[in-house]
Amino acid sequence: MLESVTFNALHSALDGLALRQRVIANNVANIQTPGFLAQRVSFEDTLASAVRQGRGAVSASTSTSLEPTRLDGNNVNLDTETLLNVDTNLRYQLATQAIDGTFSSLRTAMRSN
Repeated sequence: MLESVTFNALHSALDGLALRQRVIANNVANIQTPGFLAQRVSFEDTLASAVRQGRGAVSASTSTSLEPTRLDGNNVNLDTETLLNVDTNLRYQLATQAIDGTFSSLRTAMRSN
């Protein structure tokens, strides 16, 4: 059960989403730092591919945003970060609910034996 593709995929998703939350916070914290380039976290495409291949464990990757910079060389956009944060939080909640459901089913099965 704890080594299933589903569990590994959910674990990878939570790790990737948690990293994305930290990166968004760092981006927003540096919104006024001249020359700072926003970072982006990606893992969804790699995770989908891993699940199709019968595995679910992947690591998220971080890259520099290619969005245009302001005159001070910074490219953090507060609107983009805010929307990405809301989306990330909703995805994180969904993943934690899925894991909770998995463990609830496991607890129920253990009680009925």
